[in-house]
Amino acid sequence: MRRREFIMLLGGAAASSAWPLAARAQQAGKLPTIGFLGVSTPAAASQWVTAFVQRLRELGWIEGRTVSIEYRWAEGRSDRYTEIAAEFVRLKVDVIVTSGTAAVIAAKQATSIIPIVFAAAADPIGNGIVASLSRPGGNVTGLSLQSTDLAGKRLELLREVVPGLRRLAIMANVGAPGAVLEMREAQAAARTLGLDVATSEIRRAEDIAPAFEALKDRAGALYVCSDPLVNTNRTRINILAVGARLPTMHAFREHVEAGGLMSYGPNFPDLFRRAADFVDKILRGTKPADIPVEQPVRFDLVVNLITAKAIGLTIPEMFLVRANEVIE
Repeated sequence: MRRREFIMLLGGAAASSAWPLAARAQQAGKLPTIGFLGVSTPAAASQWVTAFVQRLRELGWIEGRTVSIEYRWAEGRSDRYTEIAAEFVRLKVDVIVTSGTAAVIAAKQATSIIPIVFAAAADPIGNGIVASLSRPGGNVTGLSLQSTDLAGKRLELLREVVPGLRRLAIMANVGAPGAVLEMREAQAAARTLGLDVATSEIRRAEDIAPAFEALKDRAGALYVCSDPLVNTNRTRINILAVGARLPTMHAFREHVEAGGLMSYGPNFPDLFRRAADFVDKILRGTKPADIPVEQPVRFDLVVNLITAKAIGLTIPEMFLVRANEVIE
């Protein structure tokens, strides 16, 4: 064999071994596959999925042409996380995308090999998801959700629009690690503000209506801790809150679109859009361990004036000026 041919052969072999898995999969006629573990329902997460898929397309990953996406939906049931994660392992997907601390933990327990990207997870270091934000280690990376850090800010905003607030109810799914963290932070912030607190603990959808019955005449406002169960049942929660004439504070704008009074927190479509950048890097060969965990950069204050009117609450004009979005 000629020397030049030999060198070209060696170079070709080296390039082949360095190709990312996605490129090799396409060469073999199989599209790289993303396993999307949706923690709620397609309807509840539609805006998030749209943002994720749109960003993938911008990066050259077109569903059905250059990438395949397998969607599975847990519908707010935490027991489904393990089942779905195990299914993705059997399918040998190239990367798993999900959100919510419990879902990320379930995926991590199912595989230490398949890369996992979380669009949002509360306290990923404290929950053992990553070793550190700058050097995640292992097969998991994504975006850290600062929901607990924002509890105090949410309560300050709530007091601005509910004159003379003295008694606060906090609703949380105590089966969700992130919601428990947020509940504790909200309780501490409420005590600092001199508020009396009534905690309403739920674990399943069937607990929501009885929880409102138990809160009757015991609170002047309701702080709703976020998690997939609450997100899936947000319309039901808000209907009951309006019926009880309870002003509500939420973490996500989607809850306000579903009839909540107001929300303050990270922009979730933006988080899912950024999660697509993580997936892009992984499909092109970067290891999750080498991709630093990022944090939210967009925070929105959203107010629903239709709900305010329904519960007989007047929102000060100066407060509305500060809102990123007013629904009317």
